[in-house]
Amino acid sequence: MLIKNCKIIFHDRIETGSVLIEKDKIKEINPITQINTDIIDAKGLYLSPGFIDVHIHGAGGSDTMDGTRESINTIAKTIAAFGTTSFLPTTMTCSINDIQKAIEAVAEAKAAGTDGANVLGVHLEGPFISPSMIGAQNPNFIQTPSIDTFKEMVGEHLDSITSITIAPEVEGAKELIEYLNHLGIVISIGHSKATYKQALEGIKLGIGHSTHLYNAMTPLHHREPGIVGAIFDTDITTETISDGIHISYPSLRVAYKQKGTDKVLLVTDAMMACGMPEGKYALGGQDVYVKDGAARLKEGNLAGSILTLDKAIRNVYKNSTFQLYDIVKMATYNGAKHCKVADKKGLIKEGYDADLVLFDDDINIEKVIIGGKIIR
Repeated sequence: MLIKNCKIIFHDRIETGSVLIEKDKIKEINPITQINTDIIDAKGLYLSPGFIDVHIHGAGGSDTMDGTRESINTIAKTIAAFGTTSFLPTTMTCSINDIQKAIEAVAEAKAAGTDGANVLGVHLEGPFISPSMIGAQNPNFIQTPSIDTFKEMVGEHLDSITSITIAPEVEGAKELIEYLNHLGIVISIGHSKATYKQALEGIKLGIGHSTHLYNAMTPLHHREPGIVGAIFDTDITTETISDGIHISYPSLRVAYKQKGTDKVLLVTDAMMACGMPEGKYALGGQDVYVKDGAARLKEGNLAGSILTLDKAIRNVYKNSTFQLYDIVKMATYNGAKHCKVADKKGLIKEGYDADLVLFDDDINIEKVIIGGKIIR
């Protein structure tokens, strides 16, 4: 397959050209010789690496915590239509048994493949979090951080665990952070009431990421910088839910300028209502009401989002002065690095996986290619 007349979004620039795909790989960029293959005339559309979502609970009426491979497949198909070609199904603070089932389902989907986006692993959001920063998590299932509880929860699927969100100030967290760091799992600070000092201590022990910046964490104050201050004051990565609801656009711009676009990942934190009509849904066993583009518990707490990554890119593009290639990088290459697949995903580069998205000037998705096959 040859995609011609496209504006190729590289890591640091955009250039008009063509991309040759052979089987499931990018074979050549701007091939010189005549190729006898199917041709897609992009007619000036942008060609981007496939989007990678490292924090997403559900979509299409299904949730990771359903604990079935079918639900993971439904999520994969739903988000693929919006340009997401790889993702980390994300768990909630639920019973250990339910988390075990969810991990097993994700492991099965990762091994067998899906009808949509690639499953790269699991993001465990909890249960080792602070009851004081619960957000939309269920306080009844919070666990004291411990290595034994983690091992029980994960079982034989340790290789499927990519990342975990932890509150470092909770008793037992330090030992667990050191253990997980030794295993090479990405440890993220989130749903935490840590002070600036406690956050720095966690970072020194191995925390390298932070979950949904600004949300469910101690804010930046001029006398107590909090977790936000620690994120800004160190080189750990962070993620933003760029829907204009979770974070105001001025606060987004401040974060991107402070961290730089190499250190920020665009995520959705989407729940099962993503791609669905407004109405009543569930998240982590709690009722969620979706109205006016926001998902909330009955108490009013934000409960994930219904965001998709194409919209996240569009929102940042329209509400900032950053270059499109830098914004796309936050939804592609940075996620690939986070998931340790940057040697094969996240870039338009010869030898890389042919996970690609064609979109127009307004970031409307026109075609999605996963593993060299057109799925939309």
